Amino acid sequence: MTVAESVAEWLAAENAAALPVETVDTAQKLFLDVAGLCIAARHEPYVTATLAATDADGGRCTVLGHAGAFDGFGAALVNGTAAHGEDYDDTFEGGPVHSGAVIVPAVLAACEREGLGGERFLVGVVTGTELLCRLSLVAPMATHNAGFHPTAVFGALAAAGAVGTALRMPPAEIASALGIAGSMASGIIEYLAEGTWTKRMHAGWAAQSGLRAALMARGGFVGPRTVFEGTHGVYRAFAPSVPPNFDPLLDRLGSRWVMPSVAFKPYACGTMTQPFVDCAITLANDGVRADDVREIMCEVAAGTVPRLWEPLASKHRPPTPYAAKFSTPFCMAVGFFDRAAGLSQFSDARITDPAVLSLAGKIRYEVNPADEYPRRFTGHLRATLHDGTHRELRQSHLRGGAEAPLSTAELEQKFKENARYGRWPDGLTERLLRTSRELFGQSTLDVLKECRA
Repeated sequence: MTVAESVAEWLAAENAAALPVETVDTAQKLFLDVAGLCIAARHEPYVTATLAATDADGGRCTVLGHAGAFDGFGAALVNGTAAHGEDYDDTFEGGPVHSGAVIVPAVLAACEREGLGGERFLVGVVTGTELLCRLSLVAPMATHNAGFHPTAVFGALAAAGAVGTALRMPPAEIASALGIAGSMASGIIEYLAEGTWTKRMHAGWAAQSGLRAALMARGGFVGPRTVFEGTHGVYRAFAPSVPPNFDPLLDRLGSRWVMPSVAFKPYACGTMTQPFVDCAITLANDGVRADDVREIMCEVAAGTVPRLWEPLASKHRPPTPYAAKFSTPFCMAVGFFDRAAGLSQFSDARITDPAVLSLAGKIRYEVNPADEYPRRFTGHLRATLHDGTHRELRQSHLRGGAEAPLSTAELEQKFKENARYGRWPDGLTERLLRTSRELFGQSTLDVLKECRA
């Protein structure tokens, strides 16, 4: 069998009753996190612009935080864009990829469109998340190095597989759906040049592409079975610098689960920046003042430099609040002053704050060849103070990840804060929180209709 056919056999065989409890728990947390992020972003201009490209009449599907019922493709596009828009969504170390913002919107739209119950939603979210995480391990770093966003590229294929599972499609149709999605995969990372919006749409585009690919395959459209390993397959196209190793994708597929290790972010910024923010906050909590600092040097992984450190002058003074999320110096500086890096820290006021920019301008980097990225995300700083002393801090893990997971209480608090940021009524916040705990049960997804604005 081809790789796609092997994956399809696994996807078609999974059922909710056989899923390990830790995968169900992770899926529940993914839905809650995605829902809160969609609501937080519901008034943002990029969501308004995306809504303008959809139709809200005559559909069955929910756009979280908005009134009306949308067609499935529009709902998946808007929900995915909103969930990923503030870069506050989950991540998978080793990829890195953002699973929830792609898979939850795609499977939610499919289940609402088809009138399916919570168990089908569950099995689609679990398998799609597992597939996306594993796809990111086949050629580590090569997709970014080629100028593409792994979440966008592999998200389209994983979403197709997830929808195929939820719809109980047979293996041959799921393999075709994966092949079709390979021709829909896209997402360049040129947004880094000016801090523009295109990364925000990548998750939503992947979600609606996966939904469309699965439905086309179910209708009889045929895609290439060699979409993964073929001469012109996705890894040759989007990750050409590294020969693909399919062992991490296929090894013990269905018996060893990696998706429970996805990390839920404590900060609304780039994933690899987060441990550095923790180090900066610890430095401030230790009593160091910004005026005490002459220079801060950070040891970093070479693979993070093009996105989070260079061009350094632009990272010291990011041009937009969105660009600031991908500037490690800015994120560290605002974290130092505010002891936080949430949604409120990335604003026009904060990116022009003289004190924040002064400290950011003192932060530099050097490449550590021994850094374990992308297998592990770490943080480090060595602060040289004006009195000649040094303070050095290291963080060996990503807070919110497998080594230091956020508790259910912390994730529910994050959800409530995101809902408050999106000016969502308290009553609906509590109702949606209860819904998240019951969504994967026997009841249908009609409960979501109560949570539309």
